[in-house]
Amino acid sequence: MNDFLPPPGDESGAGHAYAALYNVVYCSRASAGVGEADVQRIVATAQRWNPEHGITGMLVFGSGIFFQWLEGPRDNIRALMGRLRADARHGDIVELSEVEEVRERLFPDWAMELVTADHIREVLRDARDNASDANHERALDRLLEHLDSGALSGLTPA
Repeated sequence: MNDFLPPPGDESGAGHAYAALYNVVYCSRASAGVGEADVQRIVATAQRWNPEHGITGMLVFGSGIFFQWLEGPRDNIRALMGRLRADARHGDIVELSEVEEVRERLFPDWAMELVTADHIREVLRDARDNASDANHERALDRLLEHLDSGALSGLTPA
């Protein structure tokens, strides 16, 4: 993907040093049985697939919750989100943020990086407190309830 000035007549970033980037931040609940080995396979697949599709980002996994930042071309990110929604390893996917703007990448060298999280509960509560969509609020409540139940405590990274 070319992050530089788009061709003349392309209004997506005219007059800017960078083209428009589409960004999605989402969280989801890991399905029963998903463990560290599964997460490592997800990251390895993303590190192979994402560069070909102009996608960069980071994945946080803790206490059975995925939290991911994705950035790249709109069509490629939307296609990836469709694949994630169909992936049996994910449940209760909530898009926390969806923005398209002219800017540089936040993770230009990260095809996908796994970042462990000790503060996943705080991230979900903050997202819940700032949610403007009732469906997102309910899904975030379910994620927090699932996390608070302790059912996934064995998946929390050491």
